[in-house]
Amino acid sequence: MATAPTAADYQKLRDRIFSAIWDELDPLVEQIENDEHIPRDVVWPILRECGVFGLLIPAEYGGHGLTISQYLPIIAEFAKLQGGIRALVHVHNSFAHALSEIGGTEQKDAVLFGAASGEKSVAFALTEPDHGTGADLGTTARREGDHYVVNGSKWLITNSDFASHFIVMAKTAPAQVSALLVERDTPGVQIEPLPETMGCKGGEHGRLTFTDMRVPVSALIGSEGEGQDHLERALEISRVLVAASSLGTAERALELSVRRAKQRVTFGKPIAQRQAVQRYVAEMAIDVYALRGMLADAASKWDAGRRIPAEASMCKQFGLEAVGRVTDRALLVHGGIGYTREFPIERLYRDARLNWLEEGSPTIQYMVTAREMLGGYQFDDAFGGSPDA
Repeated sequence: MATAPTAADYQKLRDRIFSAIWDELDPLVEQIENDEHIPRDVVWPILRECGVFGLLIPAEYGGHGLTISQYLPIIAEFAKLQGGIRALVHVHNSFAHALSEIGGTEQKDAVLFGAASGEKSVAFALTEPDHGTGADLGTTARREGDHYVVNGSKWLITNSDFASHFIVMAKTAPAQVSALLVERDTPGVQIEPLPETMGCKGGEHGRLTFTDMRVPVSALIGSEGEGQDHLERALEISRVLVAASSLGTAERALELSVRRAKQRVTFGKPIAQRQAVQRYVAEMAIDVYALRGMLADAASKWDAGRRIPAEASMCKQFGLEAVGRVTDRALLVHGGIGYTREFPIERLYRDARLNWLEEGSPTIQYMVTAREMLGGYQFDDAFGGSPDA
């Protein structure tokens, strides 16, 4: 396992990033929401100066080499700020991290140094308009001599407006999924924007169309047929990070609701003294506390070198349900004014809905969790006894 920064270095890095989020990026949020565009000429220097692009990239490639446990509170803090910036940071770090684990030496050398500085970025090209994932993919990569010829289409590809490289999942045989590292400017790939989204304003989720795109055999990540394993490994940790994003949004919604409940006075007393509002706040706090515990457990297992398919899907599913409940109750605490842009809860409510869809729908999370349970998975016994068979 890579060496993480010392506690002192990590705290200094974290403090600098949190300061940048609220002192430098927060003043840009209203403009981003209005324009539905993230001004790269302003945002990139801020992210680069405080080291955000290299958070999960190993130190030997110029990154900080954070553990997942160290990274979770940082991506959660971005989720408190604004969804478009959060999605940008999440995808960049998640799939740079994925490439550092599944890529070959030459592939990592070619991409990760630049990714650590923000000059390059890796996006994940999996989702298709007319097919599912894994064995149902429609994109094909046919071997011709020293090249693969790729045909097909992808959509909802986050960071497609600036990513320098894409991890493209394609079939190299009828029942064989493989992963290719494709450069943005490769002839035969067309990149188009999709319509604006409900929330997470400013983030780009585009369409990629491959028409007889030729890439060298060296673009193959690992061996033919390893794509499904690469896919699952990449999504495993990314699902945990989506759950951390749910946590950050829920934490801020709770914080704002507590503040509003103390300030808002009706019939001569703050609504915080109303039993119904107290119930809302308590339910929100329970969801936040439970999600924190799940994430801490999953992250510690990953950092110890374990695979966590069940934990990742459970975190992702519980996280999206929890942040849905929390933002629902936050809107009730704020009342009608919360439905306007007077308070950040309106934005948090919209931004949180992307978490239902990122890295797999709820049906996929239930399927993965059930598969692991029925396949013999057992939870660690936290109380010292033997788990039930």
